[in-house]
Formats: sequence, structure tokens, C-alpha cells
Amino acid sequence: MSRIKEFPIMFFAVIMGFGGLSIAALKLGFDENLFLALRALSTLLFALICVLYAIKIVAFNAEFKKELNHPIRLNFFAAFSISLLLLAMIYEGSVAAWLFYAGVIAQSYITLFVLRAWVERDINITHSNPAWFIPVVGNLLVPIASPELAPWLWFYFGFGLFFYMALFSVLFYRLIFHPQLPSKFMPTLFIFIAPPSIAFLDFVRLSGFGVFAYILLSVAVFFAVLLVFMWRNFIGLKFFLSWWAFSFPLAALCVALHKAGELDFSFKLAALAVFGLLCLVVIVNSFFTLRAIVNKQICVAE
Repeated sequence: MSRIKEFPIMFFAVIMGFGGLSIAALKLGFDENLFLALRALSTLLFALICVLYAIKIVAFNAEFKKELNHPIRLNFFAAFSISLLLLAMIYEGSVAAWLFYAGVIAQSYITLFVLRAWVERDINITHSNPAWFIPVVGNLLVPIASPELAPWLWFYFGFGLFFYMALFSVLFYRLIFHPQLPSKFMPTLFIFIAPPSIAFLDFVRLSGFGVFAYILLSVAVFFAVLLVFMWRNFIGLKFFLSWWAFSFPLAALCVALHKAGELDFSFKLAALAVFGLLCLVVIVNSFFTLRAIVNKQICVAE
């Protein structure tokens, strides 16, 4: 039970990784058995993590509240609602609908809770990191996760995009004018890729291809190229659960590039290359996560 006491909310980032991989495999049209296997694994992992975290909430409520009041871990609670939305995208029919609306309700509440916390609490600029994008990314997922198009989806796209731009300014200021991110948070730099990639998919679904869609995709590709250019910063990092921040943004970029492939085949080739990298990242992350669990390096007091 002591391990459950320290069970971190960041574990839901694992579902974001596997869910993103499942969606990428589905969109790129890979073997159906591969997709079904990934969907089953994502669902089982989600159920397991939910059960373990529910036990923590009941048995160790003080530790749960401590995470809610933590200036950094607070943002990872949106990984739960994002996981629901991602699962909704890989299911069909009534199952997808239930998952979607549960995800929308959870995402809406968590977004308001986090924004209230940012306003009411004393937060130092050094507490900020790209994980602050996670609640925003969740809202941008709503339009593409929805089973059907509706005017209200513009609401989530609108304020999701607004807060993405606002947070981008804050976070870029923090990265340039304050000390470098701690090594455990370096993988979260990849989160910069996710919002413009998902916003591109939103805009195409809601309004079709247009100039603004190309701008969003260009921003996503630029940050991907920039991070490749910064590769030395990611070599030799000690494993933390934050490594899963590599996976979901790559999945979002992969799906965005594949969608853009409807206009130019070269984008489809780029999507395949990113998918290969995504598979490698998920395999490596899974190996190190399992090894850390076996060696009791996760779920321990920091």
C-alpha cells in the first residue's frame, strides 16, 4: 500500500502515449489486428491506472490533495480527461459517445479548476513548464474526438487556441530568461508540438483546409525540427515518467501530417517516418517504465 500512496497522477501520460499510438495506427491504415491489440492494451492500462489512483484517493486522501495543490503535478490531472477523449476516438457507437461526453465533462471541470488555481495561488515562474499545455491540449481534442460535428465544438477550439497562445508566450519567456528546465522535465519540451498539431486537425474538420490550417501545421513542424536540432539536450537523460511526454506529441504530429497528405503525398511519407519514431519511443518508454516498477524506482517519495 505504501507504493500506492506515492502513485503519481503522471501515470495517465502512459495512456496518452498508447492512445496516441492507437489513433495513429488507425488513421494511417495499418493492420486491423495491430490496432485492436493497441486499443485493448490502452483500455486495460487505463482501467488499471484508474483503479490504482482511486485506491489512493480513498486510502491516502491527504496525498491526493497534496498533488492537487502541487504547482506542477496539478496540470497532469488533465491527462485523465485526455485519456477518456483518446479512448473515445478509438471506439465506435455508444461506447465512443459515453467516453466522449465523460471526457468533455471531466476536461471542462479540470480546465476550470486549473485556471482558478493559477489565478488564486502564488505560483513562481520557475514552476512553469510545457506540462502547462496539457489542460489546453485536452480542450483542443474535443472537436476531433466528437462523434459528430456541432457548432458548440468551436467553443472548445476557440478558448483552447486562445490559452495555447497565451501560455506559449509565458513558457517561452520562462525558457529564455530563467534557468534551464530540470533534466526530468526536458522531455516536456516535446509538448510544444501537440497544440498546433491538434489545432490543425480541429480547423480542418470544422472549416476545411485553409490558410490558417497551413499556419498551424507549419508551427507544429517547426517545433519538431527545432527539437531535432536540440537533440543533444535529450541524450543521457535519466528515466522519469516525464519520458512519456515524447510520445503523445509525436502521435499528434503523425496524424496531422497524414491528414495534410490529402493535399501532398510527401506529407504521408513524413507521417510514416514520425510513426516509426513514435513506435520506437513507446517501446523504449514501456521497457524503462516496467524496469523502474520492478526496481521500485517509481511510486516512491521524492
